[in-house]
Amino acid sequence: MPFEIIVIVFSSVIGYLLGSVNTSIIIGKLVYKTDVREHGSGNAGATNVLRTFGKKAALAVVAGDFLKGVLACLIGRYVFGEINPGSGIFLGEYFAGFFAVIGHNWPAYFGFKGGKGVMTSFAVILMFSPMAALICLGAFIVIVAITRYVSLGSMLSAILFLIIIFNEPLPMLLIGTALVALIIIRHSANIKRLFAGNEKRLTFKNTKER
Repeated sequence: MPFEIIVIVFSSVIGYLLGSVNTSIIIGKLVYKTDVREHGSGNAGATNVLRTFGKKAALAVVAGDFLKGVLACLIGRYVFGEINPGSGIFLGEYFAGFFAVIGHNWPAYFGFKGGKGVMTSFAVILMFSPMAALICLGAFIVIVAITRYVSLGSMLSAILFLIIIFNEPLPMLLIGTALVALIIIRHSANIKRLFAGNEKRLTFKNTKER
C-alpha cells in the first residue's frame, strides 16, 4: 500500500475518533444531567449550550471543540510529517483535521448526531494557515457584532478563508473547500431562517447559569 494512502487512512481514523468526543454532549450529560440536543435548536454546539446552560458551559465547550481540532492536526502533522521533505504539504494534518470536523458533526459515540463544526473547523484552519484563520476570526467578530447572527458570521468568514488560501498547495485548498462546504451545508436551516427573517440573534442576556 502506498505511503500516501496509509497516511490518509490512519490520519482520517484518528481525526474522526478525536472529533467524535463531543464536548457539549459530555458536559450536558455529566454536569447538567441532560442532553443538549433535547433543548433549543437541538444542535450539539457552543451556541446552543450558551442558550441552554449558560456562559460557563459554553466556554468549556468552545475550549474542548478547539483543542480536539488542534490535537488531531498535531498528530497528523508530527506522526506522518511532510509527504515530501521540504514540500510544506502535510497530508496527515489535512485529513486528520477534516475528519475531526466530520467526527464532531456525526460523532460515533453519540448516535451520529452532533454539532455544526464551526469551532473545530476554526482550530483546524488555524493549524493549516494561522494568518488566514486570524483574519477570518476578525471578520467573524465584526459580522456577529454588527448583525448578532452567529450563523452568518460563521458562513461568511468560512468563505473568506477560501479566498485567502487560494494560492496555497492544492491538497490544503481542496480540504479547505470541503470544510467550508460542510459549514454551509450544516447551516442550511439557518440560511432558510435568515431569508425568512426569523433567525435567532446572539444575546448574552437571560442565559442560564446553573
